[in-house]
Amino acid sequence: MMIELKYKTPTDWAEGVVDAMDRFLPDHAAAEKKASSMAMTMVSHYPDRPELVAAMVDLAIEELNHFRAVVKLMQERGLHLLPDEKDPYVNELRKSIRTGKDLFFMDRLLVAGIIEARGAERFGMVADVLPGGPLKKFYRSITQSEEGHETLFIDLAELYFDPGVTRLRLEQLLETEADIISGLPLRPALH
Repeated sequence: MMIELKYKTPTDWAEGVVDAMDRFLPDHAAAEKKASSMAMTMVSHYPDRPELVAAMVDLAIEELNHFRAVVKLMQERGLHLLPDEKDPYVNELRKSIRTGKDLFFMDRLLVAGIIEARGAERFGMVADVLPGGPLKKFYRSITQSEEGHETLFIDLAELYFDPGVTRLRLEQLLETEADIISGLPLRPALH
């Protein structure tokens, strides 16, 4: 199931990213590294869920491959990785995750799906604005991957929880996400 975001990122965000690609790439690399780490954390926290374990191992490897590809692009431009920083968008969105074993697990999956959906939207916007060439092709490919990831997390949530309850909670979280993302300044970063 594809996620329908409630807030559309303004086009001038993508234009700003393309104008500041050397600032965007280190942030993109950090996001891929964190996504790989998050997938492995899910494996550690839910080892008794074989479908999730298999999916998260594959996801961790894919995200790490994306990280490697972004690092290569950075090195071609003479750029270096930056120290990890807290992502205000992700941190605010995580505050909406409920407590309680099952509620926490459901929300964690749904929030991960929403984060991937936002990434897919924004990477696609960057690809649309970039002139033809390898970087445009790279961001088209990343967009397709992110779209698959959002579906993965929603499918897992619906595997482990009632789909009707899952969709209702997803809608609530999408409203929260729209409030968060619309309140953040536009900058050459993924979120």
